[in-house]
Amino acid sequence: MKPLLIAVMGPTGSGKSDLAEALADRLGARLINSDAFQVYRGMDIGTGKSPRKAEYDLMDILDPSEPYGVGRFVEDASRAATVAFDFGRAAILVGGTGLYARALTEGYADLAPAPDPDLRARLAQTPLAALVAELGQKDPTLAAKTDLKNPVRVRRALEKLASPAVRLKPTLPDCRVVKLGLVMDPVVLAQIIESRTQAMMHNGWVAEVERLRDAGVRVGDPGMRAIGYQTIWDVIEGRTTREEAVLRIAHQTTAYAKRQRTWLRSEPRLNRIERSSTPERVEDAMQWIDLN
Repeated sequence: MKPLLIAVMGPTGSGKSDLAEALADRLGARLINSDAFQVYRGMDIGTGKSPRKAEYDLMDILDPSEPYGVGRFVEDASRAATVAFDFGRAAILVGGTGLYARALTEGYADLAPAPDPDLRARLAQTPLAALVAELGQKDPTLAAKTDLKNPVRVRRALEKLASPAVRLKPTLPDCRVVKLGLVMDPVVLAQIIESRTQAMMHNGWVAEVERLRDAGVRVGDPGMRAIGYQTIWDVIEGRTTREEAVLRIAHQTTAYAKRQRTWLRSEPRLNRIERSSTPERVEDAMQWIDLN
């Protein structure tokens, strides 16, 4: 039988990690992180890392100042899955970045590699007006499609233009893929998100960001694009209160969960799991695994 790759998907706060870890215990599988921000060290509270994070591949592998994207993820996750398969184990992919899971499981062939670090450094130091002028000169059509007031978008557009012609191809071994999508009532999920945001604040999220600042992390670094971190930065610098921050972050997270649900509606080969308790979800998951 082919080796097994399980992808546990769903909106933030839906219990993906709980299900993935329960399945890993049951199957003796290896866990692989597919969250774009849980790759960063020192960002535990705000990204919702599991207490069992030491059991995951691709978690805590970079500093928040380092870039990471789908191309590198596909390479890294393919390598991690191969190691699990070589030891006769299943692999379980879990995280909130739907693009990562889809790129790995659906065999995307047009994934550009990460841009040259020197290019990224130059773009980061260049004023927005100069970046906009450069983009307009190099590709007016792309410039017209880009939010020219957003420096991150403008830099990404220029990086795309500078990407080499050779494209990355996924190297995931031939395996059986089972994708599980957690379904939750949006009202219940919004309540969970609000409670979780309050708990994150209570558990030391502000202190976490202060430690990152003291270590030299800047507000514009890639890791700080994770939901909530720039708002916590505002708390530290006195631009907002903790109470206002909780409301803002909960609102942003709920909006993000809505986008995740929209994304999952178009996910190929997704097996939906609608029950809410982890033991019930494990049993439902095992049925889908047996059927696929």
